Amino acid sequence: MELIGGRWKIVILWYLFQDIKRFSDLRRALQGITQKVLTQQLRDMERDGLVARTVYAQVPPKVEYSLTPLGASLKPVVEAMHQWGIAHGFTEK
Repeated sequence: MELIGGRWKIVILWYLFQDIKRFSDLRRALQGITQKVLTQQLRDMERDGLVARTVYAQVPPKVEYSLTPLGASLKPVVEAMHQWGIAHGFTEK
């Protein structure tokens, strides 16, 4: 739970399961998250080996976030949690 606990980490994983995302893509998708919190969550997940951060040497700088194999291995767990939420009326389909 230490690796994925908290309000935003599961949601960030959910979006990264779909595809590689830029910071701005995640910020737009996550309604209500501040830039500071998103930055900290991504740093924590990178430190824990769940997320990879790729920086491209260009102007302006381009940074992409993707799942590592360890992060991708959480997909069945997160999907099971999502299905449980649907079954019990906590989330939309």
